[in-house]
Amino acid sequence: MRKIAPAQVWVFVLLLSVAVVLALVTTAGLLGALPLGDFRGVVLLLAAVVLVYAYAIAVYRVYLSFSPLRPGVIEPGSRAEFGYHVYLLFHLVLFHPLTRGLLVPVPIMRMIYLALGARLGAETYSAGTILDPPLTEVGARSIIGHDAVLFSHVVEGTALSLAPIRIGDDVTIGAKAVIMPGVMIENGAIVAVGAVVPKGTHIGPRELWGGVPARCLRRLDGGGSAERLE
Repeated sequence: MRKIAPAQVWVFVLLLSVAVVLALVTTAGLLGALPLGDFRGVVLLLAAVVLVYAYAIAVYRVYLSFSPLRPGVIEPGSRAEFGYHVYLLFHLVLFHPLTRGLLVPVPIMRMIYLALGARLGAETYSAGTILDPPLTEVGARSIIGHDAVLFSHVVEGTALSLAPIRIGDDVTIGAKAVIMPGVMIENGAIVAVGAVVPKGTHIGPRELWGGVPARCLRRLDGGGSAERLE
């Protein structure tokens, strides 16, 4: 694991400070003059927290537009490494507690992941965790099960690289499954509960994969029945 440099920390702190200042000014301007009674302090605090996250996501998206995550090897000391570490600080400090530490309803979590840069098709929902939203694409009517994890970064010693995850339409990712970087899952496929799909795996249309590491167990025909592989 590479060390995050002080310069990267300072850039993150500066960007976060912008979000906090904007949130405080907005809270004071919109709610400061309202007669909120005995709950005034609580209402103002909650409003400020929500606005901090809203402005932080906006600042984060603007930052990514200038320093996007690009697939491939990230060399030590490179501009790509600097940008990735600032991105990582946003997730470690702000977004990881939001996506893992709170009981957020699944429909709201969909909106959060979209705001963080994930591309999710219509009627696609995640009850799991998407660790790298800008590098994750999921088609329509797909489901990511409870406590499943999708991550698009590879850390092996000091080596660091990124590879996007692409998932098609009508795909089911079982609870507690793990989808590693560079995985492609085509339309109608199913990943079984607890499966671990290794990096770079290609899962074909209407295939059922399971196990650790995952392998193809069956192929589903158009009617939904299964053909077991020998």
